[in-house]
Amino acid sequence: MKNWTIYLIHHSHTDIGYTERQEKLMNYHRDFILQVIKILDDLHSGKLPGCEGFKWQCENQWQIENFYANATKEQTKKFEYYVKTGEIGLSGNYLNMTELVDREVLFSRTGKAKSYGERIGVPVKSGMSADINGYAWGYPDILSECGVENLLCALHPHHGMFPLYRKQQPFYWQGPKKNKILVWGGEHYHMGNEMFLCPHGGSSYMLFDDIREELAGGIHTLREEETEEKELAIAQTRILRYSANLEQEGYAYDFFPLMVSGAITDNAPPNAYVAKRVNDLNKLFEGKITIKMVTLDEFFEKVRSSKEIIPAYEGDFTDWWADGVGSTANTVKICREAQRKYDLCKKLDPENKLGDAKLLENAAENIMLYAEHTWGYSSSVSEPWDSLVACLEKKKDAYAINANTDVSRNLDLILSGLGEVSIDADKQQRYKAINPHPFRYRGTVKLYIEYWEYLEGNTLNTRAVPEAYDEKTGEKLICQGHRTARAYEVEVMVDLAPKEEKIIKLKQNFENTGTIKNHAHIGSEGIGDLETGKEYLETPFLIETDYFKVEFSKEKGIASILNKETGQFITDNTLAEGAFSGIYELTPIKDNNPCEVRRQMGRNRCSIATQRSVAKLTDIVIIESGEVFVTARLSYELPGIRYYSVLLKIYKGFPMLEARVCLHKDSVWDPENLYVALPFITDQSAETYVDKTGCILRPGIDQLPGTCQNFYLIQNGLVRTGRDTDVIISTKDAPLISFGKREAAPIRLCDGKNTELNRSTPYSWIMNNFWETNFKADLGGFYEFTYTVITGKQESPRQAMEYCKAVNEGILGFYI
Repeated sequence: MKNWTIYLIHHSHTDIGYTERQEKLMNYHRDFILQVIKILDDLHSGKLPGCEGFKWQCENQWQIENFYANATKEQTKKFEYYVKTGEIGLSGNYLNMTELVDREVLFSRTGKAKSYGERIGVPVKSGMSADINGYAWGYPDILSECGVENLLCALHPHHGMFPLYRKQQPFYWQGPKKNKILVWGGEHYHMGNEMFLCPHGGSSYMLFDDIREELAGGIHTLREEETEEKELAIAQTRILRYSANLEQEGYAYDFFPLMVSGAITDNAPPNAYVAKRVNDLNKLFEGKITIKMVTLDEFFEKVRSSKEIIPAYEGDFTDWWADGVGSTANTVKICREAQRKYDLCKKLDPENKLGDAKLLENAAENIMLYAEHTWGYSSSVSEPWDSLVACLEKKKDAYAINANTDVSRNLDLILSGLGEVSIDADKQQRYKAINPHPFRYRGTVKLYIEYWEYLEGNTLNTRAVPEAYDEKTGEKLICQGHRTARAYEVEVMVDLAPKEEKIIKLKQNFENTGTIKNHAHIGSEGIGDLETGKEYLETPFLIETDYFKVEFSKEKGIASILNKETGQFITDNTLAEGAFSGIYELTPIKDNNPCEVRRQMGRNRCSIATQRSVAKLTDIVIIESGEVFVTARLSYELPGIRYYSVLLKIYKGFPMLEARVCLHKDSVWDPENLYVALPFITDQSAETYVDKTGCILRPGIDQLPGTCQNFYLIQNGLVRTGRDTDVIISTKDAPLISFGKREAAPIRLCDGKNTELNRSTPYSWIMNNFWETNFKADLGGFYEFTYTVITGKQESPRQAMEYCKAVNEGILGFYI
């Protein structure tokens, strides 16, 4: 047997809102650092004999930011002192995140660790995460750009799994920009507790051994000394078994890391007696196994000094835990809008001369707190009626709401600086349209006329024809009006150069110079359903423009979409589901236990018992038509959904269509999923790209070996490339996407060669309540999801994805 060294990292796992109120946990984590300072003070003053060697690792920079926001000058001075002595470790990871957050916001937070380290003279070279099952491929670039060289991943493989088919191993992870960090894929963050390295803080969660059975009823002794002896015996047994198994598996190193918490809970306090347990075990092991409490930097110094060859990989570390966002779709929508506005603020006001830096800072912080991995209180599914469950859900929502409010206020300041004015009783219908994007944008800008407004002395009359003019040139612009709840929306076609501004004047035309036409095309009932070959049809059977021919059928709804520029269909017409059709899945609860049925799914998000239904078309109505677009409303029936309709808007001046999926969801406690079919294709040369935080990638291909390919959390949408044309599909407020079959089956991990998956049918995964602990159980309510499809050949997949992002952000139009 080798002489082993265990590097023990003592930390508190940050899980904001899982075990307590969010603001309460902020107090806890501030106090945990104060407790660490007191432990170290007591240790050095001789008040804690036997606890020599105690060290503490801050899990993330947020803990430190939170501490400084509430600490005295003397307390921060003490903290910095122990950081410099190496008894408290810093971390370059800001929080344990989902991939919901975008690169700009994540970079702004991650950079705080670097700035802090520079301020106190201690470089932050290492980071760690716990619990979460992955990160977007752009993360190593972000960490490297912020000075972080090392990342310890202590993931939790519940409904997930570690990459590279094994844990307790290092690898270099290279980002798309070729920045490289050293990653250690470690054990569950409580594995030190499984080894009983924390007195009165042992557990049997990951280890299925005889000791687990023995401890099923807890430890029962007559004296505290007996409990100590029992725990020491368990610790020796489990550590020896674990070490022997590593050696039997051919493990290359003579050391390994373990994480330990001061109590067997998330958001756990520090425990000085972890050090005493370590010292007691070191005496019992007599040099065969040596346990050392260390910081991240110390551990990675050991890894880097090893002579073992460390492999390097590129690709996405796809997160198995991304699906929580599907349980809170409406709040995710608010967060996504906040991120888009944050990006627009950066584009319009890069030097922050017009906006308020504090508002932007607050928005970024709240976006991070919402996108942090905790998706509810621990009993959200087992006790969805509980007051604390409801309270913590709304407090989580508040992060997204507050982010949206602050960034909206900042954008208002910027637009005001660019000429926007408030409405007034005698306002003129003058507007400014701005292309904020760094490339030419061809599309529409939406301008609004309040219903009470007068235009050139006349009340707004929605029966009149709206007209739009370029104020500078006098050019008449193509536009179309549309009634909304509080205003008349005029959608104006524009073609704007990068950063170009255009002043637009709106008028209304009361003249109706039309007359009846002599050729057979429409009857007195007003329905144009004759095929004449002279005019495009706009019927419940077929809608045609210069760019698309969309056909409908009773069986599928949208049966096919033909790209007239290439003569090829952009939909896979062999599938049972039409474009934007809903697919609903429900897995019945067994034995009145809502948690067990979810646990048994493992890494599947459904089971053999899952009942699957596809939406059935009930009606199609053409509700609007003009110079800019034609809109059809498709109505469907779908179990679990009281109302499901698709408002399909087909533009006439450029190759773009928009689908708004509107639905009223029933409240169901059973695990359920709702998908929207996106059966868009190009040709045999097709490749699919998605954008994630700081990267674009090909699902099934550009991933670390052994990672999840069941679903992905994306930023803006996907691109299906082709020889003659690309198809861009923006998913805007629906960030989860899956590909191919969704039936329960043995899980195939990614090998980087799955071109079949990459070319398979995408499905927008708009809702789920899968997890058995802290997802929102109730998906009931009203929702709207918007998808935009654009065809045309782009210079590169990256350019196509940037255009997809621009479509989601849009052209800005406002009163002046």
